[in-house]
Amino acid sequence: QHSILCGVPLCPKFLHTNSTSHTWPFSAVAELIDNAYDPDVKARQFWIDKTKVKGHDCLTFMDNGAGIDYDKMHKMLSFGFSDKQTINGHVPVGLYGNGFKSGSMRLGKDAIVFSKKGDSMCVGMLSQTYLQNTGAENVVVPIVTFRPASLQDILQHSLFQTVEELISELKAINSPPSTNTSGTRIIIWNLRKTSDGKLEFDFESDRYDIRIPAEVYENTKDQTKRLDFSGQLVPDSVCSLRVRF
Repeated sequence: QHSILCGVPLCPKFLHTNSTSHTWPFSAVAELIDNAYDPDVKARQFWIDKTKVKGHDCLTFMDNGAGIDYDKMHKMLSFGFSDKQTINGHVPVGLYGNGFKSGSMRLGKDAIVFSKKGDSMCVGMLSQTYLQNTGAENVVVPIVTFRPASLQDILQHSLFQTVEELISELKAINSPPSTNTSGTRIIIWNLRKTSDGKLEFDFESDRYDIRIPAEVYENTKDQTKRLDFSGQLVPDSVCSLRVRF
């Protein structure tokens, strides 16, 4: 295992500023789905779920695609990198390498990425809380690749405090319903809340769906995308993750 900090000359506040390109939460979710669709990933299945880790509400995103090695993880979590190419006529959705950063940081303050590719296993963390707690002046991204040195930053500042817990999440990539030996699992925590302290997503109304409450829809500032339903119920095509995707 060795831990590498990928520092870039960007103020940590940029992570939040960059995320404001997504005023609507589902557009941020779409960024993570698009990444799994890209031709170099070729995921055949994609799972979105809500879970609790040590009392924290979390969103999880998992695919059974090609997985990410250290170099890909570095580019995914850093800024200014994009090597996406069209493969056999399959055109990548994004071209600028910013989708994961803007999408994940719109949904929550912190994200950890687990990935398996061949005999390589990587864990990387993009975390506003970590940067605040360490007083970082630039965006710093801890990445661990399991082939073993310092796991201190990830173990101290993520929801997973032992190597065994990290390995357990890596093993989840291959557990049913996935049938692949490669893939990627993303966990986002410290989820965005409304001004009255409630989670922006409704996980309770339907155990098989993730919904956006009507009051969140009404308060969105994206006037160009908000439709006027004149007091009627907001349709599921707008506020239901299951229906929308």
